[in-house]
Amino acid sequence: MVISKPRRENLTALAVTIILLTAGAIIGAVQMVVFMIPAEVVPGGVSSIALILNDLIGTPVGLVILLANIPIHIIAYRMMGGWRVVAGTVYVVAVYSVATDLLPVWGVEAVSDDRLLNALFGGAVGGIASGLVYRGGATYGGTSTLARIIQNRTGTPMSSTLLYTESALIALAGVVFGWEAALYAVIAMVVYGLSTDYVLEGPSVIRTAMIVTEYPRQVSDAVIRDMNRTVTAWNARGMYTDQERCVLYVTVSRSEANQLRELGFAIAPHAFLVIGQGHAAYGEGFRQPKVRAPEETPETET
Repeated sequence: MVISKPRRENLTALAVTIILLTAGAIIGAVQMVVFMIPAEVVPGGVSSIALILNDLIGTPVGLVILLANIPIHIIAYRMMGGWRVVAGTVYVVAVYSVATDLLPVWGVEAVSDDRLLNALFGGAVGGIASGLVYRGGATYGGTSTLARIIQNRTGTPMSSTLLYTESALIALAGVVFGWEAALYAVIAMVVYGLSTDYVLEGPSVIRTAMIVTEYPRQVSDAVIRDMNRTVTAWNARGMYTDQERCVLYVTVSRSEANQLRELGFAIAPHAFLVIGQGHAAYGEGFRQPKVRAPEETPETET
């Protein structure tokens, strides 16, 4: 019999995943206990239902989240490929639910009575938590898992399903907590999305520029000489003027964008310049990508 020894890289990756999922789940519970529950601002998903039931009949928020996710993940287990698909999310839901009910017992409580502050900071903290969980390859379950099931069965985009469910939950929160609370929930969800994207993609640290000019060589030489940046060029045709033009493509750091604009227009005053945002650049003059070594044959024992 041949037994493969677990590779150190695999164990390290598993440890990092567990840390990300645990941290995301606990931070998500902090978001609920410190910001959302005291302000009666729903965070979206099954957590919104749990918060509403807590206000109406006093059920523990974490327990309702856990119980509501059980049938959802039984369905996901059967329809989406077994434990390999849902294991991470089940772990997150369990830690998140338990921590949500235990943190108040341990003395964690609200820090502000201002509903707007709670919505803003609750959205930001929740987005950080969600980004960590997504980086670990899981979700908070609930409506996210349901949307994925519906997508697999019907082809309906997840974004559409989530839009409908979250809109319905916000409307329900408006009925229970008042329409002002529903508006604060919208603010929280917008901040939540921005914060999640920031954690997943990082800050926008580079700028990409496309320059259409009649003086491509002069502009390119100046960028290479004065900014020490490489330039890529290709020929194009203006469909309005039907004239040949050269398009230059340059990637620079965020702090160099103004220098590039001034340099380009100093040489070609009638150039057309578009500067866009980017999150990262790899290669010449920027960060070098991490290249994984070729897979080695696992050591075996007979």
